[in-house]
Amino acid sequence: MLDTLSQAASMVLTTQVLLVMLAAALYGLFVGSVPGLTATMATALLVPVTFFMAPIPAIAAIVTATAMAIFSGDIPGCLLRIPGTPASAAYTDEAYALTRKGQSELALGASLVFSAIGGLFGTLVLMFASPTLAEFALRFSSFEYFWLVLLGLTCAIVITTASPVKGVVTLLLGLLVSCIGLGNPAGFPRFTFDNTEMMGGIGMIPMMIGMFAISEVIRFLVDTSPPAPPVVGQVGSVLRGQWELAKTYPKQVLRGSVLGTAVGALPGAGADIAAWMSYAISKKLSKTPERFGQGHPEGIVEAGAANNSALAGAWIPALVFGIPGDSITAIIIGVLYMKNMNPGPTLFTTQPQNIYAVFLLFILANLILIPLGLLCIKVVKQILRVPREVLMPAILMFCLVGTFAINNSVFDIGVMLVCGAVAYLLEENGFPIAPAILGVVLGTMLEENFVTSMIKADGDLSAFFGRPIAAGLGVVTLLVWFIPAVLAWRRRLRG
Repeated sequence: MLDTLSQAASMVLTTQVLLVMLAAALYGLFVGSVPGLTATMATALLVPVTFFMAPIPAIAAIVTATAMAIFSGDIPGCLLRIPGTPASAAYTDEAYALTRKGQSELALGASLVFSAIGGLFGTLVLMFASPTLAEFALRFSSFEYFWLVLLGLTCAIVITTASPVKGVVTLLLGLLVSCIGLGNPAGFPRFTFDNTEMMGGIGMIPMMIGMFAISEVIRFLVDTSPPAPPVVGQVGSVLRGQWELAKTYPKQVLRGSVLGTAVGALPGAGADIAAWMSYAISKKLSKTPERFGQGHPEGIVEAGAANNSALAGAWIPALVFGIPGDSITAIIIGVLYMKNMNPGPTLFTTQPQNIYAVFLLFILANLILIPLGLLCIKVVKQILRVPREVLMPAILMFCLVGTFAINNSVFDIGVMLVCGAVAYLLEENGFPIAPAILGVVLGTMLEENFVTSMIKADGDLSAFFGRPIAAGLGVVTLLVWFIPAVLAWRRRLRG
């Protein structure tokens, strides 16, 4: 283990990797602090740049940028009541209430400090839980993977949307897209309409860039509401009072970190859901729930810790099972495959030095979050004054160039634009796009494991419950399916 850790440190502590982390940190801070530009969008836009990097610098860029973007999304939420990222929306009103009371530095400091603490906690869990889960995952066959993927898709619907029906619709749309092309067990062209470009399927990266970046550009074009006025006044010392908050709310910090890591590890959840759940639990279990919404830092402390801990938690299923914990790791899995670091339990045995390098990158990213976050807060007013009329055309140009550079294909640009328009229409009508993304990512895996299992079992469906682990996963999946229906039926009877 010491030899592996030494190799990982030598891979991470190089001038190239540290410079890449610095550049990615500044980029992530900028993207997160501009309202409407999400951490997922920051990751998607980074992917074309990682083509020209070695594996460790490429992962370093993505890990650092996402950690910074999740935190910096709190800045416009605090100062303008406009969350920079969806993960910041849970406690935007609380932070803005503190700003109106003249305590913006307390809210920003809490977001910064406890985001770093939560990120380090999630990294520790990632370090110690991933190898154990990897050993457990080596026992998995196609039967277990089938149920695991199905459970992941189910959790995505149950957790990520208030309307399960709409979640099912977008999930099925994603599964349909995953069927396009020759990438199926039979190698038969499906839904290609005799177009040779579509035989390779719909590219994940053009689709991701379209759904998260182009949709925001379209939203900006059709949004006619006037921008909010900038906050007046100076931001004081953001670290003042944070030690008192840590001593006052230690349970909240621990609870937010644990919940964020656990929710992040659920396929389809991620930092957004972790922040909302953590803030809701904080208010429910608080001794002073009546102070929430009036500028009370307790919810910010807990939800801020949950934000960044969920980032590391989402890497657990991604590294161990190859199943994305959120839309960010859905993109990262594609990068890992591109860099010949195929996610799965064998990665821990064949390339352990790369795994430990990922752990070290998470630790470094959360350590540099505080000094660079302080710098970002100091210049935040200038960042927030960047005209969106200038920003959005630049983003559109970068999307076009980056998408074309993937395969030098105009077809990919068309995929990106169509997916952006579809994502905009879906979100405007209340349909979440996260299940659609997960459907595309996991659809092929679901079909391959189902067909393989059916071949092994000679068409006997009972074989899916013939192994202990598979039976357990199958029972859990079916319970998740039927318990809500049973409860709804009971409520109807009582009504």
